[in-house]
Amino acid sequence: MIAVGIVDDEAIVRSGVALIVRSQPDLEVAGEADDLGSALALARELSPDVMLVDLHLGEESGLDVIARLLAAASPPRVIVLTTFDADENVYRALRAGASGFVVKSSPPEHLVAAIRAAATGDMLISPPVTRRLIEAFLSAPSPVPAAEVAALTDREVDVWRAIARGQSNDEIAASLFMSVGTVKSHINHLYAKLGVRDRAQAVIAAYESGVVRVGDGG
Repeated sequence: MIAVGIVDDEAIVRSGVALIVRSQPDLEVAGEADDLGSALALARELSPDVMLVDLHLGEESGLDVIARLLAAASPPRVIVLTTFDADENVYRALRAGASGFVVKSSPPEHLVAAIRAAATGDMLISPPVTRRLIEAFLSAPSPVPAAEVAALTDREVDVWRAIARGQSNDEIAASLFMSVGTVKSHINHLYAKLGVRDRAQAVIAAYESGVVRVGDGG
């Protein structure tokens, strides 16, 4: 069972998200919070696997909540909740280590899939939204050190590009003619060599390094 914490300053939003979570047999609501203090208490006392965090918590920033949650010794996976898919703070949250983001207008199945992906250390990526974010807020790339990129094998680079284009592990396996287990092995090596913690940071690193560019086909 995947335990989910919900952090939003609007009670009606928390209730709606909780209904979606409870509708799934493998998900449960660990608790709810509406500000920084209650979010940290929720994480500390109930240890949810995944926390959904609104980027705008009244006068507080969801970014502060995310930073504090991810600084914990055993941090939960964090999914950003946002009203606008072009919110600059979404990009900042991904860079900080969030495991993905969900626009509040998304269909319920998108939220559910994102929670399941985050719980397994994966990330549900919507390529069009990712590209809009990168195009808007990555106008001046800060490349990953060349030595780290050079340490990758050709196959690891192929997998990296596929991740950045939003492909799932199954899709990567099919397109590169390898098993899903081999894909996972390449991904683990890729993360270690680049010094990234998850799929979200791997995507951003791919764009920053120029390995993938905005508008590349997928």
